[in-house]
Amino acid sequence: MNKKTEQHFSWEYAEENEAFRNAVATMEKNGTRKWVYAKKPAGKYTNYRTILSVILLALLVILPLITLPNGNPIFKFDVFNTQFVLFGYPFFTTDFFLLAFGMIICVVFVILFTTVYGRIFCGWFCPQTIFLEFVFRKIEYLIEGDRNKQMRLDKQEWNEEKIIKRGSKWFIYYLISFFVVNILMAYIVGMDFLKSMYRDSPSEHIGKFIGMFIFSWLFFFVFAWFREQACTLVCPYGRLQGVLIDKHTMQVSYDYKRGEGRSKFRKNEDRKALGKGDCIDCGQCVAVCPTGIDIRNGSQLECVNCTACMDACDEVMEKINLPKGLIRYASEDNIKEGKPFQVSIRMVVFSVILLAMVAGLGAFVMNRSDVEAKFLQIPGSDYKEEGSLIVNTLQYSLMNKTNQSHQLKAIVLSHPKSKVELVSDRHQMIYIEAGELKQGFVKVKIPRSELSSYKELIHIQLVDENNRTIDTYKISFMAPFDIGND
Repeated sequence: MNKKTEQHFSWEYAEENEAFRNAVATMEKNGTRKWVYAKKPAGKYTNYRTILSVILLALLVILPLITLPNGNPIFKFDVFNTQFVLFGYPFFTTDFFLLAFGMIICVVFVILFTTVYGRIFCGWFCPQTIFLEFVFRKIEYLIEGDRNKQMRLDKQEWNEEKIIKRGSKWFIYYLISFFVVNILMAYIVGMDFLKSMYRDSPSEHIGKFIGMFIFSWLFFFVFAWFREQACTLVCPYGRLQGVLIDKHTMQVSYDYKRGEGRSKFRKNEDRKALGKGDCIDCGQCVAVCPTGIDIRNGSQLECVNCTACMDACDEVMEKINLPKGLIRYASEDNIKEGKPFQVSIRMVVFSVILLAMVAGLGAFVMNRSDVEAKFLQIPGSDYKEEGSLIVNTLQYSLMNKTNQSHQLKAIVLSHPKSKVELVSDRHQMIYIEAGELKQGFVKVKIPRSELSSYKELIHIQLVDENNRTIDTYKISFMAPFDIGND
C-alpha cells in the first residue's frame, strides 16, 4: 500500500470511528432495543474459555459442599447472623482492618490489572459472561439453533414450533436460575441450614424462601432478556475502562494497518499489489460478538474482550490462506508500530505488585490468632504492694475467632516468677465459647526484684490447655517510682 492510499484509508478509518460513536450497538435509531443474535463461536480461545468456565462453574457448585477439618466451610457470608468465613477463616467485626485492607487491595488491583491487561476479567472470569455464554446461550443454541435460525424463529408467528421452543427454553432457564440461587443461598446460610430449610415446614423460613423466589426471577430476567445490557448499561467496570486503559494496555484489537482497506475476497488476486488490506469485510467478527459491536471500530465500552471475534477472524484467514492475528491481543502501540505483542517491563512490575498485595493480605489472614487478646489498665487504678510483690489489676477482652471453644490461661513471658490470677474465678482458666467476646479482670503479680522500671513493658501470653500459644499482648506494668531510680 503506497503512502497516499494509506492516508486515504486512515482518513476513512477515522471517519468511521467518529460515526460509530454516535450510536449504540444494541439500540435502533428510534431508541428501541436491537436484539443481539450472536453466532456460535468456535476456535482456540473459545475452547480455552470453555475449559475455564467449566472449572469455575464446578467450583461454584462444589465449594459449599466442602467442610474443612476445622468445621468451617470454605466461604460463608451469613448476613442474617453476621457470620463470615473466607477460605475457612471466620471473620468478625474486630477484623474490620482486614476488610479495609482487602478493599484497598481490590481497588488498586482493579486499577493496575485493567491498566495492564484491559478487560480480560470480563471475557474470561466475569460471572455475567460465564453464565450467559457458557450456560444460557448454550441452551439457546441447543433448542433454537444458531444465529440465522434464531432470527427466523423470532420473526415467525407464535405457532406451535415457536411456543414449544421458547417455552422449553424459558422453563429450563428458570430451573437453572432457581438452582443457582439455591447455590448462592448455600454460601450465605451454609449447606446444612439450606437442607434443613427444605426438611422443615416452609412457614419456618418463609422470608428466605420469598427472597430466593424473587432473586430466581431476577436471575432469569437478566439472562433471558437483559443480557448484554448488564455489561453496557449497568456494570461500572466498562466506564472505568475508558479512564484506565491507555495505548500500552493489552486488549482485543483489530490491526487496522494490516486490515484496511477492506474489500471482498476474490480468488487468485494479489490484494497487496491492488492496495487492499487483509480484511475481506465478511462481517463474521460482528456476527459472533455477544454485545453486537464491530471491533474494527477500535476500543469500545461495550467490548468485553471475549475473544469470539479473534476466533472467527482466524478461521476466515485460515480459509483464504492469509496470516492469522488480524484481530488479536495487542496494545494500541503494538498495532501502530506493527510490532507483535510482548511482555513489557511495566506488565512484569505491575504483576509483581499485584501478587505482593495479595500475598500480603494472605499473610495477614494466615497469621491471625485464633483468639484476639487485649489487656488494659483500668482507668484511675494504681499498683498495689503485697509483701515483695507488685500487683496490677488489668481488664482483659478476648475474642474467639474460631468455631471451637477454648480453655486459656495467661502467663507473663518476660518475668518467670510472676503470677497471673483471675479475679472471682477459682479455676484460674478462662473458658471461651466459639465466636464469643469475653471480658473480665486479672491480677498480675511480679516480684519487686524482677522489675527494673516504674513503667515496665511486659508480654502477657495466652496459652491453651495443651500449652499452645494463642496470642501475645504487650502492656506497661506500673510499679513504684523509686524502682527506676535505684
